[in-house]
Order: sequence, then C-alpha cells, then structure tokens
Amino acid sequence: MAELTIDAVVFDVLGTLVDEPAGLRAGIRVLTPSAPPSPSPSLSASPSPSPSPSPSLDDSGTERLLLLWQRHIEREQGRIVDGGRPYLPSDALDREAAEIVTRAAGAEDPAAGVDPDAVASLARAARRLPPWPDTVAGLARLAERFPLIGLSNASRTALLELNAHAGLRWHQALSAEDARTYKPDPEVYRLAVTVTGLPPERLLMVAAHAWDLRGAQALGLRTAYVARPVGDPPTSSDRFDLYAEDLADLADQLGVS
Repeated sequence: MAELTIDAVVFDVLGTLVDEPAGLRAGIRVLTPSAPPSPSPSLSASPSPSPSPSPSLDDSGTERLLLLWQRHIEREQGRIVDGGRPYLPSDALDREAAEIVTRAAGAEDPAAGVDPDAVASLARAARRLPPWPDTVAGLARLAERFPLIGLSNASRTALLELNAHAGLRWHQALSAEDARTYKPDPEVYRLAVTVTGLPPERLLMVAAHAWDLRGAQALGLRTAYVARPVGDPPTSSDRFDLYAEDLADLADQLGVS
C-alpha cells in the first residue's frame, strides 16, 4: 500500500453501488401479458364464468426479459463507443430496451400495439435501483477521508434520480452524457481527471466490472475491484491495484478508520 497514493476516489454506480438487475426485475415483474380477447356472448349459451386474471411472469420469464434488456443496452452503448451510432443518452436507450421487453412480454394491446404507459413505467424502473447493503455506510466512511466522485454511464437526469432513490451522497457526480459517449471510452474517465485537476494516477477507480477498470487503467487511473453478485469479475490476466470483498473491506485497505 505504500506506493498507492490516492487523493480522490471515483465510483462506478450501476452494479457497483446499486443492484441494477434487482430494480429491473421489479419493473419487469409488473408487466402483465395481455389476455386473449373474450369470445362474444351468445344468447343461447350458458353464462360464462368470470374471466381469470392475466398470467403474470414467472422467474424464468423475468430472467429472459432481463437478459433481453441487458443485451440491448450493452450492444447499443458499444455501437456508440465504436462510432457505429450517433450518441444518445441512457434515457433514450432505456426506453428502447423497455419497448423491446414490453413487446416480448406480450404486454400490449393487439389493436394499438405496445402500451406506452407500460414502456414508460419500465423505463423508469432503470432509475429506481436499490443500493447494496454496504453502499450508503461505505460511502459515508470513505467520504471522511477522500473526495468521492460518481462516474456513471447513466444520463444526468437518470443519475440524479438514481442518487436520490438509493441515498447515494457524493462530492461530485459525473455523467457520461458530458462526454457524449460511454465507458469504457477514455473520454468518460477523463471527466474525473478534469474535474479533480489531479494526475490520473492519484485517482482510484472503483468498480464491480473488470471491463470498466480496464478502461480506467488505459488512462492511468489506479483501480480497485469490488466483488458484487452481478459484476464482471477479473480474469487471470487482470492486474488491479486492490481487490475488495465490499466497501468496508475497501475502506480498511485504504486505511480509513
């Protein structure tokens, strides 16, 4: 630890500090597949029983739709980073994903198409993500020693709502929208370097995603991997500066009492 001199800590948000899949699952589960139209009543027929409620999604259906969402976001952000698509903020990509998932869930009116209210509700779920149990206390502890910066692929508007819902407290919150691209583009990490006025090697990037830390490393930031159930774990070839079980462990390793 003697050679690791850190003046500010930069945090990824989605997956690292909030449980993104849990929030999306909650939004997906309220989607209800449309029931087939009831047959026309017949004068000679006996009274029909009351219609049964539309089926709700089971766990396997929810996971299938969650994967559909995740793949769309990953693919489209990658296209933007690679220059294959003009920049769109995360709000727009979330709405695209919500429309795809809503249609795949069958939550649409056969006559009118996909339900715009269902799409809007599901898109908002991407901003209502629960924090991990150690997040709020861990940030408060680290903030006693370091300036804390959130650096997220979420848009400015989405990041504000994410922070408020999860109770995240920062000294500064930066959105990839300001760079008009997405991580792991170096320009996103450069936002943190610019706002702090520090050399990259004096910043510690914290994430649960190895791909995110590799991007930060490419610009010269120091790196800390924090294990999460939904993260992208390091490979045997990754060489990050710190490996932590959670934020409490990270604080211990950084010498924060």
